Amino acid sequence: MQIGEVAARTELSLRTIRHYEETGLVTPSARSQGGFRLYTETDVARLMVIRRMKPLGFTLDQMRDLLDATDRLDGPGPLPTEQREALLARVRSYQRDAAEQVGRLRVQLARAEEFEAALRARAEGEAPADRP
Repeated sequence: MQIGEVAARTELSLRTIRHYEETGLVTPSARSQGGFRLYTETDVARLMVIRRMKPLGFTLDQMRDLLDATDRLDGPGPLPTEQREALLARVRSYQRDAAEQVGRLRVQLARAEEFEAALRARAEGEAPADRP
């Protein structure tokens, strides 16, 4: 699929997808005869990983590291046990970091919802217990 379809499916801008290509996070699987980038479902899956990591505050280097680990885990042939365990440890570390950030975001969201409710009450003429 071409970059426009990928952008629509991933809800990423063309510019963002090109930036991720420039930084080496995702590479189009092929180019058309006219030079257009062509992406596969695997490429889209990589972009979705990146899209999910970004709002959690992961850096481009961290994204690259996680993608490297998952690529190697999903690669052809079995990995030596020690290598597989090291890669899984890296993935688990990112999972723990993501869980911690999700917890922080839940607290922020709860505070934002409380604030919005107080503003709504004020806008409706009620005197809220906590002034915004």
